[in-house]
Amino acid sequence: MAVFWYISQIKTKLLTVRDYIKQLQSYEEYGFSWEELIENSNSPTDTLRKEIDRLAKGNELIKLRQGFFLIVPPRYSNLGKIPLQLYVDKLFKYLGKPYYVGLFTASAIHGASHQKIQKEYIITTPPALIGINKNLIKIEFLSTKSWEEKSIRKEKSDAGFYNVSSPALTALDMLNYHQKLGGINRILANLEELAEEITVEDLDKLLSWYPNVSAIQRLGFVLDELQVEKEITDNIFKHLKERKYYSVLLANKKGEKAGTTGNRWRVDVNIELDNDL
Repeated sequence: MAVFWYISQIKTKLLTVRDYIKQLQSYEEYGFSWEELIENSNSPTDTLRKEIDRLAKGNELIKLRQGFFLIVPPRYSNLGKIPLQLYVDKLFKYLGKPYYVGLFTASAIHGASHQKIQKEYIITTPPALIGINKNLIKIEFLSTKSWEEKSIRKEKSDAGFYNVSSPALTALDMLNYHQKLGGINRILANLEELAEEITVEDLDKLLSWYPNVSAIQRLGFVLDELQVEKEITDNIFKHLKERKYYSVLLANKKGEKAGTTGNRWRVDVNIELDNDL
């Protein structure tokens, strides 16, 4: 009789948000959606909403996006946020969109961490997502029509695998989006450090599909200026010769057009390169 009573109590016990968080943390998950919570809890929705508000005020939860929440375990409570690697894959499964971690964030993952990251950068497909600036979490989303998986790496975190641009794709994306990143000189030190991680195989895979020829030209020119391994720059130039390419400004400037270049990359050097590494 005592055993039956105990089992019946378990079955009828209302599962709280805190109970659900404990379940998720037992197998290293740090994010969940409202739909998941409702599916796994037998508590009234009003009760769950109030508990979420209470946990958020206590910095145990972060309301990251509409209907998606982050768990802040004790070891991260002083930071007020958790590493992107712990939740990015779960977030994009919830959003139903492909993604990869890119730009300064990917650069740091590959060991090129000259710049202190002020925000995280994620590349996804259109339509564009509104950036996140919540608590101490800052994420900028940039969009591109498509990419090939052979230039994406699967990196491991405590919460599982997540997608990161390869060193070569990271470098090209940084040049492609240089205006959004503060200009060529702001990314120059990162490019020099990334160049040490770029392999010929990684580069060949990328150049087989990367659509932005002007970014490829800029990469070749900048790597030449940084005097990186000649095999890398020669491979880029060999690829360019197989495609049509025209004069391009080193740094995009509104109303300015590329003129005479005097270099094999056909890059009009309209700014002075200043590497502070």
